Amino acid sequence: MSGRVVILGGGTGGTLVANRLRRALPPGAAEITVIDRDDRHLYQPGLLFVPFGLTRVDQITRPRHRQLHHGITFVEATVDQVDLETNRVLLADGATVPYDVLVVASGAALLPEETEGLEALRRRDRVFTFYDPIGAAALAPALAGFDGGRLVLNVVDMPIKCPVAPLEFVFLADWYFRRRGIRELVDLVLVTPLDGAFTRPVASRMLGELLDRKGVELVTEFSTASVDEPDRRLHGYDGRTVPFDLAVVVPIHGGQPYVGRSAGLGDALGFVPTDRHTLQSTVRPNVFVIGDASDLPASKAGSVTHFEGTTLVENVRRFLAGEALASRFDGHANCFIEAGAGKALLIDFNYETEPLPGHYPLAIGLPLLRESRRNHLGKLLFQWVYWHVLLSGHEVPGISATMPLAGKWRVPAA
Repeated sequence: MSGRVVILGGGTGGTLVANRLRRALPPGAAEITVIDRDDRHLYQPGLLFVPFGLTRVDQITRPRHRQLHHGITFVEATVDQVDLETNRVLLADGATVPYDVLVVASGAALLPEETEGLEALRRRDRVFTFYDPIGAAALAPALAGFDGGRLVLNVVDMPIKCPVAPLEFVFLADWYFRRRGIRELVDLVLVTPLDGAFTRPVASRMLGELLDRKGVELVTEFSTASVDEPDRRLHGYDGRTVPFDLAVVVPIHGGQPYVGRSAGLGDALGFVPTDRHTLQSTVRPNVFVIGDASDLPASKAGSVTHFEGTTLVENVRRFLAGEALASRFDGHANCFIEAGAGKALLIDFNYETEPLPGHYPLAIGLPLLRESRRNHLGKLLFQWVYWHVLLSGHEVPGISATMPLAGKWRVPAA
């Protein structure tokens, strides 16, 4: 067993895969190279807290190369394209990197240019996003100076990174303005292309009820055609409009630019077609995909990437050894949903089973689909787990890559 393993992306997926492979393979069995355009590893879940003054971007950013184990090569460079025919990665500076196995772990990209009017994100006057570090930092003073009016959170289209983050934002905004004593002066509105608060029926109903209790208006099945900053309105393709005084927008997501420049690698959105159980790409047998870069019908969330890592690393090892691949990934995802006031919810689901109430991972574990102080503390603790356990390639104690059914209650969807 030997080979050159090249990993495109030094974020969550690329880092944990590189570190797990380093530990799983015998010494000298593989040359592992991670390529990324910069040396700044961002803890993306922390961006949610930046606009509310609960953290700063510099507090959730660390050097990428320092998260990688000894023996892994880190290359700071921009990928121009992947040549699937010759098994080479072409870099923007003209250099080439050959591979025997390629792991695409470069995540999703924000595409504000796909929506008319979202050039307003660059001005940061009345239209913001918290989905990138610059936008999240700019939103903090905007919220601090917002003394009343309509604050609209708009998800332009799906899929997006961390699908629960828009819900978390409006829940935290409710808490934030209550703490400032001006909640009655603020109309909070969540505008989504979904037909409810979430993608799965039981969770959608329960989260919708929580939005209602917190006084957040929910506008559903809204397909955003344009964002009119001068007129302060969202315009939908169906003719509906939503007025705002301050808009927080989650732009359309797509694959990284190099995917579109790489013949045969990506689909129309720039995501890489991937087998939903083996995580081997369907474009070439020696290409594997992890995290947000894939076209899998799973949440684009860090927990999914963590659970995918177990199957992907095993299958890269098997591929190098000429063995049959394992079909083990079940779409497992779990997410803490910050609800404000020191409480959070937790959801746990996979391809086949939607988020259900109960407890996780066992009947005496953390409460599911219910506000809890323990869940909030769990979300805060996860940042430490992320840097010290997950990225280093270790399993989180008591947490299986396969979704457990123990502790969950079956309830009717309607």
